[in-house]
Amino acid sequence: MTAAAKEPAVYPGIAIKMPVGGMSDEQFYQFCNLNPDLRIERTADQYILLMAPTNSDTGKRNFTLSGELYIWNKKYKLGEGFDSSTGFKLPNGAERSPDVAWIQNARWAAIKPEQRLRFAPVAPDFVAEIRSGDQSLVYLKEKMEEYMQCGCRLAWLIDPQSRRTWVYTENGDIQTIGFDTPLTGGEVMPDLEIRMAEIFD
Repeated sequence: MTAAAKEPAVYPGIAIKMPVGGMSDEQFYQFCNLNPDLRIERTADQYILLMAPTNSDTGKRNFTLSGELYIWNKKYKLGEGFDSSTGFKLPNGAERSPDVAWIQNARWAAIKPEQRLRFAPVAPDFVAEIRSGDQSLVYLKEKMEEYMQCGCRLAWLIDPQSRRTWVYTENGDIQTIGFDTPLTGGEVMPDLEIRMAEIFD
């Protein structure tokens, strides 16, 4: 394996290009299990991304955002929520672990029980990513576009540095919303409303 030569500065952490053929899905799953202290993703073009755990401040914000979504989901019971340690195999072949994810009940029920024990082959209906430290905004925006192209219906890219959130919707619109303006779940997550200023105070 050799270090990635394609836009290495764009990727977070260390990017490794796999040989032709790469890892099988099972090998990749076992590789992740053998390295629990790392956050590991795999891109559609077979780059393995090795990232250190998130910093403590970002982890606290992730927890708070997840808690807000948990409270909403407990009330409405429309789907299942997932934390940042959860991997999903997207339709384009990438394995991704968004900071927060949510899947509607019917789509989750359609996934076979044995598939749930690995990285479920599905693009979540909703994902959120919180920019941490010196993470490339260019890279994160490309990642959000990938989620949407793979079937995600709503995505939030949250940037504490600029105090803005990029909101991606399934009709192709991208809005930039300041932290003082509430974000809503729209038709995907009815009655969900979160003001980022209350999380990133």
